[in-house]
Amino acid sequence: MNSRIASAHTTGLLAGKRVMITGASSGIGEAAARLFASEGAAVVLMARREDRLEHLTLAIEAAGGRAAFSVGDVTHTEDVERAVATAVERFGGLEGAFNNAGYAGSAFGLLHELPNDDFDRVMEVNVRGTWNCLRHQIPVMLAAGRGAIVNTASSAGLIATGAPSPYVAAKHAVLGLTKASAAEYGAFGIRVNSLIVGTTRTEMITAAVEANPELEEAFVARQIQKRMAEPQEVAEAALWLLSDRSSFATGSHVAVDGGILAV
Repeated sequence: MNSRIASAHTTGLLAGKRVMITGASSGIGEAAARLFASEGAAVVLMARREDRLEHLTLAIEAAGGRAAFSVGDVTHTEDVERAVATAVERFGGLEGAFNNAGYAGSAFGLLHELPNDDFDRVMEVNVRGTWNCLRHQIPVMLAAGRGAIVNTASSAGLIATGAPSPYVAAKHAVLGLTKASAAEYGAFGIRVNSLIVGTTRTEMITAAVEANPELEEAFVARQIQKRMAEPQEVAEAALWLLSDRSSFATGSHVAVDGGILAV
């Protein structure tokens, strides 16, 4: 076992915690899986791509971490239920969740030009997906009397960033679910926060820039820091929110956005 991982099992920021991560097959979710495991968490990985999840799980275990995966789509309540059950069956419970799965849409243009099916899919993944996760994660945390949840939102959840309008609406809704669930379950020892994520160098963004190189500059034009975030940088913020070091933070949104909201 990797000596650092072994030490993290007892001294890491997430030592002894069981954490579910959605959207775990790439980008921010993959970075979070590796980071959380290195900080002592037993991680349950959920995404649609089984080969990616299996490879990541094996890599974490090879480094001395604890991991399991559950293939599924967050828009399907039975898939989310199965992922939560995996945490309970494999590791004995669930104290943390990083609800990170998201979808920006495949169509770009003015609101009246966008197809209904694109709106539906964006809302399903971002809003219903978060809803499904909260509905199945919270009962396990209620039974334990504690828990911490982080939902991935976006700067588009607070301002019109230029992203397609369905995505802006969906991420506003994620913030609403975060605040409402934090208020409802705070008395039961459950904290719920969200991340305001700026443009991050994920698989999806990289593909878009490769197809249209001018987007590299456009994506960061409004930010103070004129670069994209690396997935690890976003995962670090989620780590803090899931750890006991953020024990007085709930119902909040933490910006990891290169300063776009400040100007």
